Amino acid sequence: MTTTDAGARLRVRLADELAAEKTLRSPKWRAALEAVPREVFLGDAVYRFESGEDHPAWTPLRRAEMPEAEWLELAYENRTWVTQVDGVAASCAAAPLSGPPTSSSSLPSLVVGMLEDLDVRSGDRVLEIATGTGYSTALLCHRLGDDRVTSVEVDPDVAEHARTALHRLGHEPVLRVGDGFGGAPEGADYDRIIATCAFRYLPPPWLYQVDASAKILITLAGWAGANAQVLLEVDEEGSAQGRFLPGYRSFMMARAHQAPPHGPIWFPPGAEERPTEVGADVFEDWTGGFVAQLAVPGAITYGIGAERGLLDVATGAHARVRADGDGWTVREAGPARLWRAVEEAVAVWREAGSPHVSAFGMTADPREQRVWRGDPGGPSWRLPV
Repeated sequence: MTTTDAGARLRVRLADELAAEKTLRSPKWRAALEAVPREVFLGDAVYRFESGEDHPAWTPLRRAEMPEAEWLELAYENRTWVTQVDGVAASCAAAPLSGPPTSSSSLPSLVVGMLEDLDVRSGDRVLEIATGTGYSTALLCHRLGDDRVTSVEVDPDVAEHARTALHRLGHEPVLRVGDGFGGAPEGADYDRIIATCAFRYLPPPWLYQVDASAKILITLAGWAGANAQVLLEVDEEGSAQGRFLPGYRSFMMARAHQAPPHGPIWFPPGAEERPTEVGADVFEDWTGGFVAQLAVPGAITYGIGAERGLLDVATGAHARVRADGDGWTVREAGPARLWRAVEEAVAVWREAGSPHVSAFGMTADPREQRVWRGDPGGPSWRLPV
């Protein structure tokens, strides 16, 4: 069997897997998935994560150092493969290294699931934010045609790798290097916008680059690490509204929205300690952590498990919650009571029965953006636009 035949067989197998789990639902996306070779976009190497304190976390796996059949099996696993760590491409890594992942090829079920949810129609013009390896860009090109796809990537090296891979397959969409926060105004108006990185709020420029009835699929995230994906529809007035989606999807934060660096964290002495009904474990719950993050959007978190801290990077307000026997206690300092805000937001969520984030929605217009529970008139939290 040739490499081409083996890849084609594995693409069909992957399509069957995603169809069986109801992620892949339409014949046109199935045709794209079976046609686009993911291995072309992985390049010559990827990183594998290996936990342990006695060695770096990320080990490069090189295509040239394994049998081709094994590399193809790797390429068609339903798995995210990190391709860049702390700005170093896997193909350039001389040895294992540590650091945050900064680019990846997302697992195919996530890519396909988002494309299905985007509700793309033939003839639509799509803006993709975060080209990455270019794999999802190629799927869009196959489905819509190259001239209907514009993609923006902030990292010049990542963008060049994607351009090379796309051209190798004969695709020539509009590719731009720059901060996706600003969109791509030269190609407006778009019918769909899809972001494969997370933002703290909907970038306002996007609202000016879409037609009425356009849809925007974006992952909202924050400095507490919580993620939730929302599908918005734009109205005639230029506002967008929609509900958060079922499931559990997350992305790397857009570089422009990452938390600012900070020095050693020092908690002021003398803060009074009090009991609290909301413990640090709220951040371990997918929706609970998202609700807590909504309450303190300017705060970073630190610590894990039985103790967690919040520090507002703008005001210096500070909270630290810890396990105390069968319950929890908290200390707060500074100009704002961060944990009190968390308690109030979590109480709203718990009173509603602690629903999944899909019970929430979002409204965005040029003046403000809010996340609400139940309906737009329900309890809401303003996003840090």
